[in-house]
Amino acid sequence: MSTENEVLELEKLEYKAKLYDFYGELLTQHQKKVYEDAIFNDLSLSEIADEQGISRQGVHDLIKRCDKILKDYENKLHLVERFAKIMHKIQEINMLTDDEEIKKLSNEIIEEL
Repeated sequence: MSTENEVLELEKLEYKAKLYDFYGELLTQHQKKVYEDAIFNDLSLSEIADEQGISRQGVHDLIKRCDKILKDYENKLHLVERFAKIMHKIQEINMLTDDEEIKKLSNEIIEEL
């Protein structure tokens, strides 16, 4: 059974992944590699540091800097927020209708997003 802290950490990780999905291409190649290793590949700071030839502190600082960059983009553009609202509205449409054609169209929209 998950503790509340584990659930919060998972939600935080999911949010970071969502930010990266939307804005990750705006990071440098080096930033992307380190961030992907930390967030998606679950490598330790030491493992990333060894692989990249930098210090653990350098990795930590880079991850924090990437978090800030990605959050700053979201604060300016609100793409993740808008995406979540659109997804929620489409799900509401699906729940409110029995029309299979409408459900099919809304599911196609979800796939395209």
